[in-house]
Amino acid sequence: MTAALKPTETGLVLPTYADVEIAAGRLQGVAHRTPALTSRTANERTRANLVFKPENLQRMGAFKFRGGYNAIAALSPAQKKAGVVSFSSGNHAQAIAYAGRLLGVPTTIIMPLDAPAAKVAATRGYGAEVITYDRYTQDRLAIGAELAQTRGLALIPPYDHPDVIAGQGTAAKELIEDAGPLDILLVCLGGGGLLAGCALAAKALNPACRVFGVEPEAGNDGQQSLRSGKIVKIAVPKTIADGAQTPFLGDYTFPIIQALVEDIVTVSDEALVSAMRFFAERMKLVVEPTGCLAAAAAFTGAVPVEGKRVGVIISGGNVDLGSFARFLAPAG
Repeated sequence: MTAALKPTETGLVLPTYADVEIAAGRLQGVAHRTPALTSRTANERTRANLVFKPENLQRMGAFKFRGGYNAIAALSPAQKKAGVVSFSSGNHAQAIAYAGRLLGVPTTIIMPLDAPAAKVAATRGYGAEVITYDRYTQDRLAIGAELAQTRGLALIPPYDHPDVIAGQGTAAKELIEDAGPLDILLVCLGGGGLLAGCALAAKALNPACRVFGVEPEAGNDGQQSLRSGKIVKIAVPKTIADGAQTPFLGDYTFPIIQALVEDIVTVSDEALVSAMRFFAERMKLVVEPTGCLAAAAAFTGAVPVEGKRVGVIISGGNVDLGSFARFLAPAG
């Protein structure tokens, strides 16, 4: 099935499950093999058998470590010496910064002015140079491309990169290996790196598994793209799911999603808050809003799961405590 994915009409050579396996080798003993968790309360609530992959317990608190480390590890010695530039609202920023520190590679990260303070602080704490921009008026890709050219840096975008996609796919690979066959896999969707990588892994290991992407209602560019057959660009969405504020899918991620993903659904910010509260109260997990997208789809019925065995990727837990408290505070 994956053989049909390469190359694309534009000449791009897409990653395959073989690349996910290579990434798993690079990440062995470096990334945490996060557990497969279950919840009786969640199962009763959905009348399904849910298995959670808590990437909020991953190094630097999100699945992004997988792709970031894999992409830097795959660079040539000359590229590693010169350094890396990337852009991100937070989790990819931290992943690149942390992976760079582990591998001895200098990193420069372009972050939006309104990025969560905890994510900015963590990125700087890992040793990266942080350059800020206004996400609503400036183009982060253009800024990154200019820095790459003027400083001779390797540009590693947060999702539209073969090695990033392959690294992210190791999350689903581990989940299926540890939990067994799934009927459905629910994955959050921003730019599509996690969804594309997980779809590659799921379809290789568990061909009958139906893979769904989940976006915030305010940012359904992926849903529009899948249903129209072409990449749809929207204005930067305003949602508490800051990791899913991407206005369009990538040239690498979209064709994989188009070929392997069943559908893309949306959930409200209110549903994300409800899921955050569930994880905190019932599973004792701190999960950021974006990390709740997949679970919210199961909890709200956006994807019908009753009677099914369902994998749910919890993508991350990097939310500053002030925001976390405000999200979960009782209304009124």
